Amino acid sequence: MHIMVVLRLVADLGGDIEIAHGGKDIDREWVDLKLNEFDDHALEEAIFLKEIVGAKVTAIMIDGDGVERSLQTALARGADEARRIAVDDTDGPISSRAMTPVVAAAAAELGADLVLTGVQSPEDIFGQLAPSLGAVLGWPQASAVSSVKPDDGSTITVQQEYSGGVSAAIRLPLPAVLGVQTASRPIRYVTGSKLRQAMAEEIPRIEATAAVAMPDVEIVELRVPDEAGGAVMLDGDADAIADEILRLLADRALLQVC
Repeated sequence: MHIMVVLRLVADLGGDIEIAHGGKDIDREWVDLKLNEFDDHALEEAIFLKEIVGAKVTAIMIDGDGVERSLQTALARGADEARRIAVDDTDGPISSRAMTPVVAAAAAELGADLVLTGVQSPEDIFGQLAPSLGAVLGWPQASAVSSVKPDDGSTITVQQEYSGGVSAAIRLPLPAVLGVQTASRPIRYVTGSKLRQAMAEEIPRIEATAAVAMPDVEIVELRVPDEAGGAVMLDGDADAIADEILRLLADRALLQVC
């Protein structure tokens, strides 16, 4: 089995975020980047499958700043190979829909049997990458996956999560595409020695064999969310606090005081 893992760098939302001039994107000049959290889980699940069935794992990323270090870390984690995919005519980040043809072409070129990626990202909250890849490749796909178990070599069984704590076991024929929500086990720690060894490797840069898809939607405006009011601190004994809670609820028309 050959597993291809799609990794993406995203803005670290833990820092200060400002809207860029024009109001259609964030100001990315000083924004720190980090590996998408769900992609990190997809990588861990791929390496776990490698340990179970002896699969080959190849990590890929669209080329850009910080990509080589992220792929070197993937090698230190246990990936067998890594590729930076160079694309033309790009200005800024590429959306999941736009990168789909490039990633699909890479999966075909590398001979992948299974493609794993994170179920979503901060810039793809609807989780379009896995379904779009499945559609372009003509492969079955499942998202919100929390575990992957190989069957007889031609099928896999995945655990798919739903709201309300409900999950389902789904059997898919290979090749397939999965959007991983969480890995079957905690993400492993990378030792300094393994990371230094991986950092000595130069990640091959390959040209994309498919064009980036033209965007079919336009961002009209971004804005910072309105700040809500602060918390109300209640003082006094239990009876006084209960009376104040009752008044606050009544003031907000959340209950009617008779």
